[in-house]
Amino acid sequence: MKLVSFNTLKTLDFPEIYYIKPEHFFKERDKIKEADWILYPEYWQVNSLVYGLKKRIFPNISTYHLGHNKVEMTRAFMTVCPQNIPYTEILSNTPVNQEYILDMFPFPFVAKEIKSSMGYGVHLIEDRKQFRSYCDANEILYIQEKLPIDRDMRIIYLGDEVIASYWRIGGNSFKNNVAQGGTISYDNIPQKAIALVDKVAKELEINHAGFDVAEVDGHYYFFEFNVSFGTRGLLNQSTVLPEKILRYLQKQTPSLPTDPYTPFPKVS
Repeated sequence: MKLVSFNTLKTLDFPEIYYIKPEHFFKERDKIKEADWILYPEYWQVNSLVYGLKKRIFPNISTYHLGHNKVEMTRAFMTVCPQNIPYTEILSNTPVNQEYILDMFPFPFVAKEIKSSMGYGVHLIEDRKQFRSYCDANEILYIQEKLPIDRDMRIIYLGDEVIASYWRIGGNSFKNNVAQGGTISYDNIPQKAIALVDKVAKELEINHAGFDVAEVDGHYYFFEFNVSFGTRGLLNQSTVLPEKILRYLQKQTPSLPTDPYTPFPKVS
């Protein structure tokens, strides 16, 4: 396969891959057209690649579109598994909607910025003053009930299967993200949670995401999924991402040769 990557770090261990800086997208158009797969394009490139150049991209366009922000992914969850998300309101930031939120959500509740990851942009709202501060900084109100948990699961879906899963146990804040001080445990991951992620990922045609899932009294709730998920939790699970990705890409394009490998010609 002839592979082009727009992200050096994510494909550092791939054999024989052609790197293009994202800003050279149009200069390298001929090389892109020649490629069998385009790996890890930036969001601004995906529509041009898929609809303009008719290229296969990884992650796929469903993953990019639904994972673009919390509004897109939450509305997708509301559509296919409404029973598996915490009570959530997504509203324009108007005085009427602010009062509606205060009427509907008891303190404390969670307020999120719609484009954030690693726990940043997630706020525990305990009083009106904190809520007003959040409103002053955001055009969209993304408000969610606070679940009674001290941990959640990160379940990683790649290609067409779950490849890893672990608990993220909260640190000194209400956030469980590893980047926010949470710790990792691989013990007793519920198979029902893994099966739920597998089902929803297939239904939404997502092929590269870390899903955040909480458990409350045996019921499972999606918070979100991250297209650019961290890999610290994979270190103890002997998961080799390049091998799994290459195997998946080949399975999606069985007509392409696997042996010998057919990279771009080396530039002398």
